[in-house]
Amino acid sequence: MKERQIRLGLATLALCTVSIINFGELQAQSLDEVLGVRAVTTEAGRKSQTKIDEVTEDTRSLLSQYKQVMKVVDGLKIYNKQQRRLIKNQNQEMTELDSSIDNVTVIERQIGPLIERMIDNLDKFVSLDVPFLMAERTERLEFLHETLDRADVSVAEKFSQVLQAYQVENTYGSTIEAYTDVIELDGKSRQVDMLKWGRVSLVFQTPDGETTGAWNNNSRQWDILGDEFRLGVRDGIRIARKTQTADLVKLPVAAAGE
Repeated sequence: MKERQIRLGLATLALCTVSIINFGELQAQSLDEVLGVRAVTTEAGRKSQTKIDEVTEDTRSLLSQYKQVMKVVDGLKIYNKQQRRLIKNQNQEMTELDSSIDNVTVIERQIGPLIERMIDNLDKFVSLDVPFLMAERTERLEFLHETLDRADVSVAEKFSQVLQAYQVENTYGSTIEAYTDVIELDGKSRQVDMLKWGRVSLVFQTPDGETTGAWNNNSRQWDILGDEFRLGVRDGIRIARKTQTADLVKLPVAAAGE
């Protein structure tokens, strides 16, 4: 009986030992599987993270490109707005220009006679004015009359030339000039030194200083002056020629009329 119990105990012990061994093998096998699964999971996670990083980088690049494109779009919007205003102004100018072009013919018909009247009036003015620098002034008037009938000169150019002639005549009133001229004295032609003092006085003196005279615009002739004006006229001529410093000079001046 006792021997049977011993054998039964040994058999139980052997069975337990086998169970422990099988359990250990199973446990070891499960651990390997777990570690394998973890390794696979780790590798898959690493690959997924790599893809996420790539997608993130692509997203950042696209976002940066989008911001740059939006800046360009904003600039184009401002540019287009400016261009629309410019086109609007240009269209308005074109409308005004078309209207001006339509009136060109009318303006030319009106300005032509105006230029002719201006030349005629200037011609009359010179003929009634104090006769200084007559060769120069007459030549200018002849040029204006010739230009008036020239077809190759535009109306604008003709008008500009007439205005220039008026401006020259206007400056004569504030300039002092001395020049040599030939005048009629007692029915004889005499070469004299002329002095134009603005439009206030036009006087002459012979080169020898013996004869001094002044233009009388009322009688339209030369008046011989006394010796009291001889030095004044001589000094005035020298001042105009810049051979003498500016100073007070005694010159005859016509009294103001009615």
